[in-house]
Amino acid sequence: MATEDESPSQPDIAAMLTDQTRACKAAREAIAAGGQVMVWDNEVPHWMVAGIAATRLRRSLKIGLTTLGLDETVEILAQHRDKQLRTGIIDAADRSWHFTLYFDATGTDLLACSGVKRESPSKAGGQKLQL
Repeated sequence: MATEDESPSQPDIAAMLTDQTRACKAAREAIAAGGQVMVWDNEVPHWMVAGIAATRLRRSLKIGLTTLGLDETVEILAQHRDKQLRTGIIDAADRSWHFTLYFDATGTDLLACSGVKRESPSKAGGQKLQL
């Protein structure tokens, strides 16, 4: 039985990152290397989460940022219309990558994970994928 001084157990995010998108392996590696994980408790409407992901994809393509699983994430989120979702992030310890996590409303099912490399945008444009 937990005491008042103990915080409730957090889900094992690394274990939840299976094969939802191409970004999962890199996100697991970022956690293992000391990356910071944060998951928000509040639910947000699908349209807001999906809209942000789609905008991030369009912008990344336009300015040439390296992404992982962002295109897949947009497709996965499209399958969850009219639902409430939760989100979280993983920042790599060396700050080279930023991952966004997308969960169901309960926070127990990881739907998708996308990553964006922190880098100077390419002058040439276009999406670069790091596998």
